[in-house]
Amino acid sequence: MSTSAARHATLFVSCIVDQIYPEIGLATAELLERQGVRVVVPDGLTCCGQMAFNAGFRAEAAQVAARTLEQLRDGGDIIVPSGSCGAMIRHLYHELFAGTPQAALAEHVMRNTYEVTEYLVDVLGVSDVGARYAGKIAYHDACHGLRFIGLGRQARTLLSHVADAEIVPLAGCEQCCGFGGLFAIKQRAISEAMLADKLADIASTTCDLLVTGDASCMTQIAGGLSRRGSAVRARHIVEVLANSVDARRG
Repeated sequence: MSTSAARHATLFVSCIVDQIYPEIGLATAELLERQGVRVVVPDGLTCCGQMAFNAGFRAEAAQVAARTLEQLRDGGDIIVPSGSCGAMIRHLYHELFAGTPQAALAEHVMRNTYEVTEYLVDVLGVSDVGARYAGKIAYHDACHGLRFIGLGRQARTLLSHVADAEIVPLAGCEQCCGFGGLFAIKQRAISEAMLADKLADIASTTCDLLVTGDASCMTQIAGGLSRRGSAVRARHIVEVLANSVDARRG
């Protein structure tokens, strides 16, 4: 356990985790609590507003995000298991709330928001969380976390200390998987071509587990792997770090 017993954190699980992958939220909370962090999840905390923002509905995005700001006002450290949501809050809330009465609160929330691997490594100073996985792991860098927040090193640091795991290189690890939220819907053909490239890179490795830090990328890649009948599984990194990878989930 780290020396973080005095810290408390608000867990912002993200929409997709809340609605589809609650196990990722539970794994994140367990992972933080093992480091002595007191974790709270406010009732009614829903969406960062990114989907509406990216679709061009700025007013609607601001309404959703303003509600989120109020719920995170007194949240201490704010932890998200998503570089995508983290990027929305830390880099786009400034634009969304510039010149509004919520500008100061937005700046406060922005300063206190961290993606989970970033928080563990860069804030708590943790590199080994006591995880174990008997197999070969390849890591995919989710775009928003990589390009907006500079993630990647933190996840690799944590994965390198997973007992019994072999970390294998993934060609094109920084190349987009083609999901991109609404991009996969509006530009389906391009999205599918990008996914095909990603699946080919995964197939060229010897990994049995593809790990990433965003549930959206995980969904895109897992779907492609399943349709191809691949034995490789895709999981969120917190599931590995919390020792909660379920071998039964394909």
